[in-house]
Amino acid sequence: MAEGEAAGDAGLGPAPAPAQEGAELAAVIGATVPTGFEQTAADEVQEKLGSASRISRDRGKIYFEVPARSLPQVHRLRSVDNLFVVVQEFKDYQFNENKEDALKDLEDLVKKLPWTDPLKVWELNNSLKKKKTKRKKHNLQSPASREKLNDGGEEGGADQNNTNDQEDCAQNPVAVEPTGGQNTEKPQGVTSRNGVEEEEDNKQSDVKVEVQASSESGTKAGDSQTGEGDAKVLKFRVTCNRAGDKHSFTSNEAARDFGGAVQEHFQWKADMTNFDVEVLLNIHSNEVVVGIALTEESLHRRNITHFGPTTLRSTLAYGMLRLCDPQPTDIIVDPMCGTGAIPIEGAAEWPYCYHIAGDNSPQAVKRAANNICSLLRKNESKDSTALGVPLDIIQWDICNLPLRTGSVDIVVTDMPFGKRIGSKKKNWDLYPACLMEMGRICTPGTGRAVLLTQDKKCFAKALSRVGHIWRRAQTVWVNVGGLHAAVYLLRRTWERAEERRSFW
Repeated sequence: MAEGEAAGDAGLGPAPAPAQEGAELAAVIGATVPTGFEQTAADEVQEKLGSASRISRDRGKIYFEVPARSLPQVHRLRSVDNLFVVVQEFKDYQFNENKEDALKDLEDLVKKLPWTDPLKVWELNNSLKKKKTKRKKHNLQSPASREKLNDGGEEGGADQNNTNDQEDCAQNPVAVEPTGGQNTEKPQGVTSRNGVEEEEDNKQSDVKVEVQASSESGTKAGDSQTGEGDAKVLKFRVTCNRAGDKHSFTSNEAARDFGGAVQEHFQWKADMTNFDVEVLLNIHSNEVVVGIALTEESLHRRNITHFGPTTLRSTLAYGMLRLCDPQPTDIIVDPMCGTGAIPIEGAAEWPYCYHIAGDNSPQAVKRAANNICSLLRKNESKDSTALGVPLDIIQWDICNLPLRTGSVDIVVTDMPFGKRIGSKKKNWDLYPACLMEMGRICTPGTGRAVLLTQDKKCFAKALSRVGHIWRRAQTVWVNVGGLHAAVYLLRRTWERAEERRSFW
């Protein structure tokens, strides 16, 4: 039987000790990252925060410990989607086979968890968000900012309704549990140890559920005050993410019962939409993590205001760029830029490189230009002396780029999957032509390319046809909106590429 104490012993050892009087508050931070780029995120955390990370067995998550005062730097990480502070983690939680007993164990667990320091971290995080909001309001109210916004051209996110289906679990407010009791949703593949992608079977379940913990669903926002002069009663919801086939309960049931115990323990009010605290219950086979969310919306939305049909996450764009190790003065080209997620991320994080973006679609070029304008306004609101970004956008033909032979150091692009844009049939001609033209503009011997595609069969065939100019150095298996895709790192050989014509 999985008693609360036994579960605690099966975890990472004792729960984190509360901060001593006068001691610095520390936090174990959990972060969701693009599947496949966990190591990239861990490297960024080590580089920017000086903290070692542990990659979870549940793909797409990392954990690291930092002083609470480092929270602003944590929010500035480029590779993470969502952040949460870990209340406690259990590496080998033994669930009871009986459903009622298993759910009762989860309820009992609430009273035994070390909530004090994580809630202090949550409060500190909230105070940082309030300061940021105040700064934003101040900037918008200043005459200079109003003038910039009025002169900014087309803006307003007219294409925001076209957001892709790459929403992160904590941002998806509803998920349905199939009547059979097990989830058939398969949002991502798994990679075996030898790097071969495998399809998940029906045993894998990964449900995102936010369940209200009591019948107080009708509580209005104004009811959170118990009365004038009284302390505010916090509102909360519980989000349960579950994966595995050996659980006797559903995600809805776990969230409902765990949430009920949280409400009873803290006397908070349950509210599905207008909540103050989001408690996370992540269950992956026998690994259980309880946390408190630190982000309201995914950090991957930081750069894009005008979305297209296949807009790439900024966090995935960062992972792709980091894979090719840009150096100062490198010229980086995205020949199929879409809404500009990759070059905009590149210009923000690698300002000492020069970024060139292009697309054959005038609509895509317009969206990318609007996103660049948004980035400029954002930079100007932070620093009135900002000089702009090292980035240009052009409309062009991918197979006939107006760039000198051997003039480019890096090519990074999201190639057409042949689903929402183009077709699989067209890719058989497009991919070889693209690889040849990329090979022509890249510097022999030192040039590299990082290419994302879901059409792996077509890409492998195309690469075999241009093997004299491109060599595959690394493959990263990723999940893009539920599609099993691959990011390929290619290195340019010394072989001379065929020149179509002279451009200069």
